[in-house]
Amino acid sequence: MITIMSENNVNAYLLFTCPDQNGIVAKITQFIYETGGNIIDLDEHVNQNQQFFSLRIAWNMSKSKVPASELHEAFEPLAKQFDAHWSIEFSHHKQRVAIFVSKYDHCLQEILWRFNMNEYDIEIPVIISNHPDLEHLAEANGIPYHIFPITKENKQEQEAKEIALLKEYNIDFVVLARYMQVLSPQFINAFKNKIINIHHSFLPGFVGGNPYKQAYERGVKMIGATSHFVTEDLDEGPIIEQDIMRITHKDTIKDLIRKGRDLERIVLARALGYKSEHRIIVDGTRTIVF
Repeated sequence: MITIMSENNVNAYLLFTCPDQNGIVAKITQFIYETGGNIIDLDEHVNQNQQFFSLRIAWNMSKSKVPASELHEAFEPLAKQFDAHWSIEFSHHKQRVAIFVSKYDHCLQEILWRFNMNEYDIEIPVIISNHPDLEHLAEANGIPYHIFPITKENKQEQEAKEIALLKEYNIDFVVLARYMQVLSPQFINAFKNKIINIHHSFLPGFVGGNPYKQAYERGVKMIGATSHFVTEDLDEGPIIEQDIMRITHKDTIKDLIRKGRDLERIVLARALGYKSEHRIIVDGTRTIVF
């Protein structure tokens, strides 16, 4: 069931991009003023190389002359005037997030802790996994847990079932909290720019099944983590958030693994926060995070 509150005292969030030109901010803020909105946050950016304008603006609608249900239609002529890509979301619609996990629990634990502390204005109606290992965490938080074992032979069939389940739950976006499966193009296209992933980042990079051992043997001096949107190019989607931590010769392989876990859970938590607050615009292979 989707949570919908009264349209009174609702905040609206506009994410807006278009070719840069004069008067964009003036006309949008005038629209908000004329419809009775009260601006509470505004941030803008111009890509100087491409002359492309991006804007995030939030306003309160407690005295709005246009109800939330009619705001898209009312704003559309102005958006067409600027040939814009845009979306408007509302605080009375909590985004519904599905979390995918495998056997590692650190990212899931971090998200559930922050969710229970009311840091995220979202709903988590379902957790999906290819293993039963973390079902106890879902049960402890009262969240349904669905298991879809994945093999090479059944991957397409199982993903089709997962997509159907996500649609049944009216999911807005997906978080891969250390989900150890590569999603198919079929799955990715069903949720384009709506799947957030996390992975470690060593400098230099290491491939294979044991990157921590390789990093230790090479004496790395820095470890990091990257959260990004999932595309068909593995781990190359638009980056949302990153962070790093220093490594020294005193760190053991266990130390590297522990520090890597810490970075992964924090970076993914931040990325989820940005998404839940309507702060991300996907600009081709990049993101703008307001």
